[in-house]
Amino acid sequence: MLELNVSKNNNVSSRAYGKWYARVESKKELSIHDMAVHMAKHNTPFSVGTIEGILRDFVGCTREQCLDGNTVKIDNLAIFKCSVEANGVNKLYDADNDVTIRAALGPATTTKKDDEGQTVVVPTGNAIKSVKLLAQSTGEFTREELNKDVSFRWTKYAQELINKAKEPEP
Repeated sequence: MLELNVSKNNNVSSRAYGKWYARVESKKELSIHDMAVHMAKHNTPFSVGTIEGILRDFVGCTREQCLDGNTVKIDNLAIFKCSVEANGVNKLYDADNDVTIRAALGPATTTKKDDEGQTVVVPTGNAIKSVKLLAQSTGEFTREELNKDVSFRWTKYAQELINKAKEPEP
């Protein structure tokens, strides 16, 4: 069961200012060891240590494959792949500064002092701002399937806020 909390948007410059939003309240974070212990309780012939070792190897191999440009599909869970946040450079080649776009991580521009001591912005040529891991649900873990199986309840805190909202104003 997913427990929901509520939060109010207090950003006055937002179009959503003043609106309340439901958010999933995480109960606890499970480590690989915690998952191995849980999995071992499902009548498996494998020990917690064996399961944990396999999971750790799987994580390492998934990272390796994603960083090599491959996607890793775990049936009925997710497809993992690397993606990038690009800098958005103005030119593939800047003849004025003799800078060519590079398949590299870093800022798109930097500053330097010109001959008069003025600070000027110059391109670095770096095409990539950051790398991120994407996970897209698949099989029995898709949005449609999750919507069929999920149930909700409010956290104690959220229920208190809702009850308070029902009270007549003084």
